[in-house]
Amino acid sequence: MRWKNASATAALLLCAVTGTSAQARSKLQVNLDSPDSIKKAAKVVAANLWSYYRGDEPGQTPGILPGPPPGGDYYWWQAGAMFGTLIDYWHYTGDNTYNNETIRSIVFQAEPPVNAFMPRNWTASLGNDDQGFWGMTAMLAAEVNFPNPAPTDPQYLALAQAVFNTQAARWETADCAGGLRWQVPHTNNGYDYKNTIANVVFLNIAARLARYTNNDTYAEWAERTWDWTEGVGYITENYDVYDGANTPHNCTNINPVQWSPNAAVLLHGAAIMYNQTTGSKQTLWQNRVTGLLNRTVDHFFPKGIMVERPCELKDRVQCNVDQHSFKGYMHRALASTAIVAPFTRDTVLETLRSSTKGAVESCLSDGTCGFRWDRGEYDGDVDRGPAGQQMSALAALSTLLLDNSKGPLTNTTGGTSVGDPNAGSNAFELDPMRHITVGDRAGAAIVTIVVVGSFMGSLVWMSGGWFELF
Repeated sequence: MRWKNASATAALLLCAVTGTSAQARSKLQVNLDSPDSIKKAAKVVAANLWSYYRGDEPGQTPGILPGPPPGGDYYWWQAGAMFGTLIDYWHYTGDNTYNNETIRSIVFQAEPPVNAFMPRNWTASLGNDDQGFWGMTAMLAAEVNFPNPAPTDPQYLALAQAVFNTQAARWETADCAGGLRWQVPHTNNGYDYKNTIANVVFLNIAARLARYTNNDTYAEWAERTWDWTEGVGYITENYDVYDGANTPHNCTNINPVQWSPNAAVLLHGAAIMYNQTTGSKQTLWQNRVTGLLNRTVDHFFPKGIMVERPCELKDRVQCNVDQHSFKGYMHRALASTAIVAPFTRDTVLETLRSSTKGAVESCLSDGTCGFRWDRGEYDGDVDRGPAGQQMSALAALSTLLLDNSKGPLTNTTGGTSVGDPNAGSNAFELDPMRHITVGDRAGAAIVTIVVVGSFMGSLVWMSGGWFELF
């Protein structure tokens, strides 16, 4: 692994000379029944994760991990996910070591004057999902009262609203009767793919904005997005969550691969909707949360330990750099679900604990963590974007401390982030808070009918589709 300064390098060399470097090969020690022990172990893993970040060094760009390929392992979105992980780490443990750089990075990557996480340098690979991961990080910062940026800088709530507004403007019904495309520029490879992750991230942000601001229009968009995603066939009656389909096929050539972030982000969004609704609507969302949670645990946690099923096979690992980070998003989403939907708590805590036990067994005492958590040992899989492995282990440890959570807050329960309902509107000519019409709801019904009639005859396996064409 890389080290961030000469003194750390010297210390490592000293260990080698004195024969104590073998200590780094021993396992990370942690007592999962002790919050102090968990915090201590998480601090070690966080430091290891941070060693892969260069944006705080002279001449480097704030807020990105080395990349994109072939210049480095990481695409832009993954740094956004890393800073979300570090905000959760601060929230659960109280360690503010990385706060200043996290604030600076969020503000920098928002990029003025639009301040909607649409940096010009990343246009060639800018997806709605990529932008949305940064938006979820900003939303999290608002929900947990992460230290606010300077008053002259864009604020977290406004940044999340800007992401929502720019994406709501991209919702189009000409193809597949609704939904967001994967890519933003029409020239990008993947523009004709309407993938689940772009849409469930949009749902997630909309649901959380509705709860934070008590604005029903955001909730309407969350409901609309669920209806479309389910209607087109990406969410099945058994709560499998598929990857997406192509617009030239009217979104009927569904790719049935099940990546964990699709289910994780959707589950969290559904739990938020349960938390802020009442009566029959709350019952509906409770049923959805229950179905998603049960299917997610059954599918992604065989023997109680997280496995990224499409690429983490029994005899080999075929996961790319992005996919090596997916386990952390699942753990974070499960913890957030338990907080806002307490009826899930027992199932979630049991799952988090058993999976974190596997994660810890994959880590060495210096905080280096492998990828396979179900092997009972460090697997040495740190060649493909090791920041993802560290991010996942850090999330696993941090989320065991969910009882420390004081969120998610709202603007009436102590949230201090300043919003702007029209944020991002200078990116396009748009009406950001357009209400859902009867025609919109009819479109969702039409796509349901189309899918039911054609799904079985047109289902094909399609490689690609999740983030950078997996």
